[in-house]
Formats: sequence, structure tokens, C-alpha cells
Amino acid sequence: MKLKNAAAAPRIKDFSFKVKAAGDTGAIEGYASVFGVRDSYNEVVLPGAFADSLARHTREGTYPLMLWQHNPDEPIGVWNEMSDDGKGLFAKGQLLQGVRRADEALIMLKAGAIQGMSIGYREVDVEPATNGDPRKLIKLDLLEASIVSFPANRRARVDSVKSEGRLSEFARRLRDGEPPPVKEFEDVLREAGIPKAMAVQIASVGYAKAVRSESESGEAIKSALSDALASLRSITTKP
Repeated sequence: MKLKNAAAAPRIKDFSFKVKAAGDTGAIEGYASVFGVRDSYNEVVLPGAFADSLARHTREGTYPLMLWQHNPDEPIGVWNEMSDDGKGLFAKGQLLQGVRRADEALIMLKAGAIQGMSIGYREVDVEPATNGDPRKLIKLDLLEASIVSFPANRRARVDSVKSEGRLSEFARRLRDGEPPPVKEFEDVLREAGIPKAMAVQIASVGYAKAVRSESESGEAIKSALSDALASLRSITTKP
């Protein structure tokens, strides 16, 4: 069941702003949101979520505001291109040189000291979470996009640390010849952001087969699974 105008009050959502460029002129660009990724609030932004909002801005000759830390008293630049391109919300903008916060933001972006963006929006059309699937954000009214100190909200940082610790513990048990149950592997995959159906398939088919296998030695199984976990860890820890 979809809900229209489920929450009229403005909300915020944090993203790792993958900055492709932060030149001396203050020009910045990158993805402010990537579609299809379950976040720490158990929500996922769907492709096309920003399309109507951006179309309205185009008609009105406006863009969402560029703020520092969501503070309406501290605009630090202008967004001059935003597109809902199927991968995510791609943004290009210009930090305004001579504005103290903008100058500070540029220095920190270029040094990699900050890499965060957080958007302010209103929900227009959402689908509630069901059967363990995330809450789906179908249509959003984009109000502003802020440069922020953290690459993601603190809850996301805690979840990332927790997932890394669980992966390490899982790998240790494999090395010790104590492969965890299939359901536990599925849970690890889900925590890493793997979609439910895919996690079930990987755990119940590939992992279960490896554990049951009598054609390979125990060391070969552990080695193969450890390699798979290492690959999974590399995916989940990418910025």
C-alpha cells in the first residue's frame, strides 16, 4: 500500500557525497544520493524519486538550496545542475568564494576531511516496510542539499562498525572449522545491504553447498568462503 503525503514535515537524509571534483574555483560535483541502497533507517530511495521535484524547480527557474549543516542562515553556494539519472541524484554546484563557511568547506572537501552531503526533503509518496523489506521512498520533494561534517549519519557509522565486526567473527569461525549456520550467513549478507532474495539464494545455495560438500577438503571450503567474505568486506567498506 502506498501512502501519499505520508509526512508533510521536512526530513533529512545523509549520504556519502562521492565528490568527483573539488577544484580551486569551488566547483564541486558528485552523487548526493544513490538509489536502491538500504540505509540505517531501513529506508531505500527508488529511481525517479526526485524527478518531479527537479522538473518543478526547472519550470520555476530554481534549484534546491546549498547550505552548510542544514543551517538556513548559512548558504554556502549554489547548485546549478541536478539530475535524477537512474543511478542516483547527481549534483553539480559552486561554492561561493569569500563566504567563510564556503571557503572552509572547499578546503576540507579537497583534503578529504569531509565527504558528506545531507538532503532536506518532504515525503510525497512512500511505501511502508513489509516482510522485512525496507520502507520505499517513491517520490520526494527536494528542498535543500547541505554539505555536512559526517559522510553519513552516526547510526550508519555504528552499523558499519557492527557489520565489520560480524564479518570478522564469521571469518574466524570458518578458519577454526566451525562454519556458522546458513541463516547466520544470510543475516550477515542482509546487514551488508544485499537484497533479501539475493541473500537467501547465496546463503541457501552457494554457502550451504560449500559447507555440505564432501568433494573438497575442509581447508578448501574455508579458504573459498574466507575469500568470499573478504570480497564482501571490500564492498561494504568502500566510501
